[in-house]
Amino acid sequence: MRAHDSATAPSPIAGNTSPTATATVRTATVRAGTLQAALGVIAFSLTFPATAWGLEGFGAWSLVAVRSVLAAVIAGGCLLALRVPVPGRRHWAGLAVVAAGVVVGFPLLTTLALETSTTAHAAVVVGLLPLTTAALSALRTGVRPSRTFWTAALAGAGAVIAFTVQQSGGAVTTADLYLLAALLVCAAGYTEGGRLARIMPGWQVIAWALVLCLPLTVPAAALALSYDIPHLTAHSVAGLLWVAAGSQFLGLVVWYRGMAAIGVPKASQLQLAQPLLTLVWSVLLLGEHLPLAAPLTAAAVLVCIAVTQRARS
Repeated sequence: MRAHDSATAPSPIAGNTSPTATATVRTATVRAGTLQAALGVIAFSLTFPATAWGLEGFGAWSLVAVRSVLAAVIAGGCLLALRVPVPGRRHWAGLAVVAAGVVVGFPLLTTLALETSTTAHAAVVVGLLPLTTAALSALRTGVRPSRTFWTAALAGAGAVIAFTVQQSGGAVTTADLYLLAALLVCAAGYTEGGRLARIMPGWQVIAWALVLCLPLTVPAAALALSYDIPHLTAHSVAGLLWVAAGSQFLGLVVWYRGMAAIGVPKASQLQLAQPLLTLVWSVLLLGEHLPLAAPLTAAAVLVCIAVTQRARS
């Protein structure tokens, strides 16, 4: 990680402006961006199982506050070590949106939902995040993906919705409301973060957003821990460390870099695989029962991912 690295950094090929060279560089950039976005999805797919582990020893409020503080310490250390200059004033509004959506809103709302919901159910509801992100991105940036893109995205979302309805019996719970609210705030944070990652290195976007939240998260952590004394176990500590370092920082570093390289709409569709990955982790790590409809949903979702990645924006 360097102070000025970016998924959209200029090519090292100097003085070669031929169409073939340009196309080669673009292809390499897209492949690297897709790989980084995919690594982000893998990191995020572990978030719900890790949160469930964390809730074994922490309350919802203390887990969210402490994870944000720990992630901010890691991010701040990187910023200081690399002597990264403070962003310009014009960027702080966007960073505040990232902070509100990704650092505070999504972790808090999903953690509250997981107090009464299984990770499998939460995962499939949050499977609507790609479509929500693509829609907000289109409104925010003016980018208009093709009809093929939208058709595939809607089909993927439909598969996720059908899976969710089948599992919940059509009933809307308080946990579902938390999860739907989490979709909106996270999509806003992803969209704004993807835009900022075209201006500054992706890792700095989430790093500054985490640091921006410290005046809120430090007193929140102190207050929450004073009222809710944690009961530390191997699971709760491992879960806390993953959601802080893996999900809250490192995963978002590669995710924002990937979005900067391939665009928010296409990157968001890679997240259609996230619910299915989370289902696998929920079985392996938590011993939850894997629904019979999961393989069919996985096949439908993977087809939609392939179509959206090939569709022209």
